[in-house]
Amino acid sequence: MTVLTDPTRTPEPATLPADPPPQRPSRVAAVVGGFGVLAVIASVLGGDLLNPPAATEDGDYAGETVEFMIPLAEGGGTDTWARFIGNELSRAVPGRPGFAPVNEDGGEGILGTNQYVASAEPDGTEVLVSTATTVVPYLLEMSAVQYDFADLRPIAANGTGAVVYARTGAGVDSVRDLVDRDRPLRFGGIAATSLDVTTLMAFDLLGMDVDAIFGFEGRGPVNLALQRGEIDIDYQTTSSYASAVQPLVKDGKATALFSLGQVDEDGRIVRDPNFPRLPTVVEVYEQLNGAPPEPEALAAYRDILALTYTYQKALWVPEDTPDAAVDLLQSTAARLGNDPGFEERAGEVLGGYPLEASGDLRRRVGEAYAVDDDVRARVVELLESDYDTPVE
Repeated sequence: MTVLTDPTRTPEPATLPADPPPQRPSRVAAVVGGFGVLAVIASVLGGDLLNPPAATEDGDYAGETVEFMIPLAEGGGTDTWARFIGNELSRAVPGRPGFAPVNEDGGEGILGTNQYVASAEPDGTEVLVSTATTVVPYLLEMSAVQYDFADLRPIAANGTGAVVYARTGAGVDSVRDLVDRDRPLRFGGIAATSLDVTTLMAFDLLGMDVDAIFGFEGRGPVNLALQRGEIDIDYQTTSSYASAVQPLVKDGKATALFSLGQVDEDGRIVRDPNFPRLPTVVEVYEQLNGAPPEPEALAAYRDILALTYTYQKALWVPEDTPDAAVDLLQSTAARLGNDPGFEERAGEVLGGYPLEASGDLRRRVGEAYAVDDDVRARVVELLESDYDTPVE
C-alpha cells in the first residue's frame, strides 16, 4: 500500500516516549554484579558456559554441524570430492548433523591446513580435507608447512590413478621409445613440488631424458599443449583419462604407455584396477632392462606413489578427538564404502577407487605418510639437480 501525504499540511510535532523512571542504585548494582559473575565464570571455563562443547561421545551427532576445512578453492577436484563425501557422511552419521564446507585457499593448500591445525576443536565436528597438493609440501618439509599429519587421525581415504602417454608425432610408439633418444622428451607440468613429483620419480626410475616445462594452470592445458605439439609427454589422472587421452589414442595421435600403478596392502606396486591392460612403471623397467629396479630406487618410488596416489585424499581430525567420536565417523565411512548404493552415487567422484575406512586405516596411512629421510633426500636432490627446483 502506498501512503500519500498532503504537502500543504503542516506536520504535527512527533510525540517522544517518556523517559523510563530512574532505577534504584541497589538494582543497578545487582544487575552489573550479575554480569560480572557471568564474565568471571566464562573466563574461567574458557567460554564453555556460553558455548557448550559438542556432545559427540554418546554416538549421536543430533543438533551438531560437521565442518569440513577444504584448503583449496571451490570448484576443483578436491572440493568436489570433499563436498560429496561430506554430504554423504553427514546423512549417514547417527543424528544426521549439518554439513558446512569451508574453503580457505591460499599457498596451494598450505594456509588453510596450517589454520586448521592451529585452531580446530578436537570434538569430532571439525574435519580436515587433505590431498596431494598439501601432502607433497609436507613430504618435502617446506618451510611454510606448520602441520604434521602424524598429529592427526585419519577418518577415511580415497585414492586415484594416472596414465603416462606421449605424442606419436614425437616418435613415441612404445615404451622402448622412451630411452636412448636423440633429444629429450618435453614434459608439461604445474609445479615440481606438486602432484607432478610422482611422475618425475617415474621418469627417474626409468632413466628417461626429459626436459620439463612448469607453470601450466592444470592438466587440461598440458593436454592441449601436447595436441599442439608443444609438449611430448604428459600424464592424466583417472577422472580425465577417458575424455582427454582415449580420443587421441584412438586417432593414433598418442600412445598410452603405462600407469603409475597402485600400492596394495602388502606394499607391492600392482596394476591399476582402472587400467588393467597397462603395465606399471616397474613392469616397464623390467621390460627395458631385463631385471627389477634397484631396491632403493624402487622403495623411493613406491613410498611416493602410496603417499600421492593410493591415499591421495583423506579426512582427518585432531589427535585429541575422543575415541568414540573418531570410531563413529570412521565406522560410518566404512559402512558407506561397502554400500552398493553409495558406490553407484559416487561414480566419477571416487574414480572407481574404494573409500578406505577400515579399522587398520591409521596404521596403513601412517606407514604411507612416514616417509624415510633417505627417500625425502632423494626426492629433494632430484628436484634440485634435474629440474632446477630448490625446496625451501
